[in-house]
Amino acid sequence: MSSAFHTAIVPAAGLGTRFLPTTKAVPKELLPLVDTPAIEYVAREAAEAGAKKLVIVTSPTKASVANYFDENPDLEQSLTDKGKTDLVEKIQRAPKLIKAETAIQDQALGLGHAVGCAEGNLTGEDEAVAVLLPDDIILPTGALKKMAEVRQEKGGSVLLAFDIPREQISAYGVFDVRDTGSDDVKQVVGMVEKPKPEDAPSTFAAAGRYLLDRAIFDALKRITPGAGGELQLTDAIALLINEGHPVHVVVHRGGRHDLGNPAGFLRAAVDFALNTPEYGPDLREWLRERLDNS
Repeated sequence: MSSAFHTAIVPAAGLGTRFLPTTKAVPKELLPLVDTPAIEYVAREAAEAGAKKLVIVTSPTKASVANYFDENPDLEQSLTDKGKTDLVEKIQRAPKLIKAETAIQDQALGLGHAVGCAEGNLTGEDEAVAVLLPDDIILPTGALKKMAEVRQEKGGSVLLAFDIPREQISAYGVFDVRDTGSDDVKQVVGMVEKPKPEDAPSTFAAAGRYLLDRAIFDALKRITPGAGGELQLTDAIALLINEGHPVHVVVHRGGRHDLGNPAGFLRAAVDFALNTPEYGPDLREWLRERLDNS
């Protein structure tokens, strides 16, 4: 069995309502963390783990998300003529990272539905696909590589998890797990959405990264819509577990930024800026002065 995956799916059809009115005109996935949008960070993570193709599941009105990965020869030539080679390198990064294409999700019918919309973009080589939620920035990168290694060893599907304090667990989808002999790899025997802390089967919560066996697409066709008429990816994974499909989680001990709301986005932007040589020192000094005077 080959564990390699060639295709990464990024669901990006949402309306970005928490960022209105900006997202009337600019897709949330293109809002910059310093000078680079989240979609590029996610694409880089997928490419570093071996993906050759990025399928962006988007709505008919958000073509600009995929267009970001197109080359722009006129702009490159204009910058080159002005001697701005550093900017040329910046705008060439995304097109050189990975081949991007789109799948259209006409209606917002859940994460499971979004993933299912990408099935037509797959080829016979795609034994497994990665799914990366663009609202989740995982730090440091490399978790997807580890997930691929676990799939090679154990087969099936592999998900990413964080160990969350029990008092915070009700905000997450939580895994019911069994030990495998490794502290960072657990076998999944069930999943529970947003349980009460006392009812949570573990403190391991889903973290926006999935490496799914192609069997997931058949499972998505066999589940029924849940709350709000949406097809839940977790329901399809639970169906596979019940049918004996091996599912494991890799526990990530690093950090994470949640870009799904303005507060989380601002924290990520500050964090990225502080780690940027061009802006970090001045920003750090300004923050010290600002906090001292608050």
